Amino acid sequence: MTTRTMDTAQELAAFLRSRREGLDPDRLGLPSHRRPRRTPGLRREEVAELAGVSTDYVIRLEQARGPRPSAEVLAALARALRLNPSERDYLFDLAGRRRPGTAEPDAGAAASLARLV
Repeated sequence: MTTRTMDTAQELAAFLRSRREGLDPDRLGLPSHRRPRRTPGLRREEVAELAGVSTDYVIRLEQARGPRPSAEVLAALARALRLNPSERDYLFDLAGRRRPGTAEPDAGAAASLARLV
């Protein structure tokens, strides 16, 4: 793993943790009968359940030791963490992924623009 990849993985981990900790479980309608919370925000298990991924996967991502998540997993995490559009874009940028539905750049258009300039 290169230094840049490691730095990006750390940034992604910190971003996911900060967004999870910033959510209010009561506002999301999560049951309050569970054990008392030791930290603010959602539990990793709750994020995993909302995103439809395993708790272990969320833990590995937050500890910067997981694989690079797919665009589908990132979209699910963005929904689960209630990210706004700019936060969502940042999440995808950190993971080095394109958002679903985003077209690949047209290489022909780029070449013609380069000739024009």
